[in-house]
Amino acid sequence: MQIGLMVEGQNGLTWERWLHILRLAERLGFPTLFRSDHYFIGPQQDSLEAYLSFAVAARETSRIRFGPLVSPVTFRTPVDVARMAAQIDLLAGGRFVMGLGAGWNEAEHRAYGIPFPPIGERFARLEEAIRLMKTLWSEGPADFDGRFYRLESANLLPKPAAGRPPILIGGSGEKKTLRLVATYADEWNAVNLSPEAYAAKVAVLERHCEAVGRDPATIRRSLMAFAVIGPDERTLDRATERMMRMWGAPAGTTPAQYREGLRARGMIVGGREEILDALGRYAEHGLQEVQFQHFVFEDDTVPEFLAAEVVPAAAAL
Repeated sequence: MQIGLMVEGQNGLTWERWLHILRLAERLGFPTLFRSDHYFIGPQQDSLEAYLSFAVAARETSRIRFGPLVSPVTFRTPVDVARMAAQIDLLAGGRFVMGLGAGWNEAEHRAYGIPFPPIGERFARLEEAIRLMKTLWSEGPADFDGRFYRLESANLLPKPAAGRPPILIGGSGEKKTLRLVATYADEWNAVNLSPEAYAAKVAVLERHCEAVGRDPATIRRSLMAFAVIGPDERTLDRATERMMRMWGAPAGTTPAQYREGLRARGMIVGGREEILDALGRYAEHGLQEVQFQHFVFEDDTVPEFLAAEVVPAAAAL
């Protein structure tokens, strides 16, 4: 079991903080550092453009895998995304992961005048976008005649290395998302599922793989966790308070009460032993990596705690 980090890029991320987090993740030996791709969720704050930040990551790091968890297909044309992804991957020496999703946050689309089609169309666009990107990354020139997107003798240069960038699909919807994972993805990233819920989704994914004739073992499995974790009560309280501001809480709720509610919903809450217990249960169902949210950008306590206390033990799971 590997442990990575995840940053919500729309929650007050600045260039100074991003550069620090990149160097911190590399120094502490994390294998991955992902970030969200949003204009905002909830209050509008500092929010770095995802693909500019990935170009910086390519130059400021030399080892970690990185990419979006995940880029909504609605934000940019798939040609632009394919072009940026190929060039960032080349710049990074093959460390970029192309995370994709259908998009869900209608408020940010409305605020910035971005069309937000019905869910069926968003998934149809996602599937077509993946096919188009793979076409552009292959030998060209390429033609593509889809319902939403078209190419005519398009030769995307420079090309990434064969088989790159890997496609990661985020989410766990049983009818559409997991079918797309089985058909196209190199990696499946689930979000904040309990070990029991994760096991049920794995069974669905395996049925989709059987339907398309694919070995499910060829799909890397990761999970992004909104966990409240840390080495002591003060750190747990600080992370809880940040989450309460992000998600809201009934008046008078204490951080300890809020954590109990999160724990009841199957989230990872607590210190080293609680984390390792949860990771062991995930590992039984084939999970290979958990990316923990790094909520408090200005404080290195949680990443340092994970690197020192959790990563070595998790490697044996």
